[in-house]
Amino acid sequence: MITAYSCRCGRTYRPTADRWRCDCGGLLDLPPAALPWPPRRDTASLWRYLDAGDLPWREVTMGEGGTPLVEEDGGLRLKLEYASPTGSFKDRGAVVLVALARALGATRLVADSSGNAGAAAAAYAARAGLPAEVFVPARTSEKKLAQIRGHGAAVTVVEGSREDTAAAAMARVGETGAFYASHVHNPYFHEGTKTFALEVFEQLGGAVPDVLALPAGNGTLVLGAWRGFEELRAAGLSGGVPRIVAVQAERCAPLAAAWAAGRPEPEPVRAALPTVAEGIAVAAPARGSRVLEAVAATGGGVVTVAEDEIAAAHAALAARGLWVEPTAAVPYAAVRRLRAEGSPLLGGTVVAPLCGSGLKASL
Repeated sequence: MITAYSCRCGRTYRPTADRWRCDCGGLLDLPPAALPWPPRRDTASLWRYLDAGDLPWREVTMGEGGTPLVEEDGGLRLKLEYASPTGSFKDRGAVVLVALARALGATRLVADSSGNAGAAAAAYAARAGLPAEVFVPARTSEKKLAQIRGHGAAVTVVEGSREDTAAAAMARVGETGAFYASHVHNPYFHEGTKTFALEVFEQLGGAVPDVLALPAGNGTLVLGAWRGFEELRAAGLSGGVPRIVAVQAERCAPLAAAWAAGRPEPEPVRAALPTVAEGIAVAAPARGSRVLEAVAATGGGVVTVAEDEIAAAHAALAARGLWVEPTAAVPYAAVRRLRAEGSPLLGGTVVAPLCGSGLKASL
């Protein structure tokens, strides 16, 4: 599974423990992967979908993946990603990054996160016996901080934005040579999140949903799901890819602003307002142009939801027995409003993830 990184400038790199970006400063990507289909039968975890022969995944796995797909009214399915081992979908990518770190001989990890990715990195680092330091913004939920610390990771709280937090983590990586377990910069994270799409395909009986309504901060689930469905199509297993509707909080929506203006690249939000959707409050998404490309390629769209819509969706989910953190209610809030408006973005089978547990953060 360990495949060379590439950059749009044309450079390629063999993965090493200290490589996380191109020498030109650009982002690294991976080529499309050949799907091992049908999935392997020796595990029920997400590793059944990955060609992982050169990764020590059995040393770090906690059975991540295989989250329930719950049917609601009107063709809506909710995928309960909060049923993952650490309570969020970030486990999908984190377990792949930590397995990669072990394979590359890393001796310590550094991550930055608004909370969930940090908790996942800390948990899997603990499984792997690797010391970890997680950088978080000051607004991070206390429950998420307690979880990160509980897994044995050092926590460094950064005053400032999510982008300031990432910059501090990058500086520490430069100082120490640690493996940068970045869910934004390391494309192996998307190898994990693409399994979301592969599971949905199997759970629907080998069918592709019409629409995916996905939260979008840095867009790691958008990019992973797009990759997964594109690989299914390339393998001749499906005839198409679902429309991706990326959803942002109205108070911090650089992707939505770029989409509305027809720009291929988002501009950083200079004065983002506080939002209950802390997990997607990203003012300058590093892979923003790629997220917009995914949305456009699938005939989807980028929409926003207001704070009161998030709160109403959160309450409606709780009334259905689904206890999620506020950020996790964002896609459901969008589906509720788009349905009420009769939006052409919806129709047919719609899948929306509930990405984080309500035990991590609350209104």
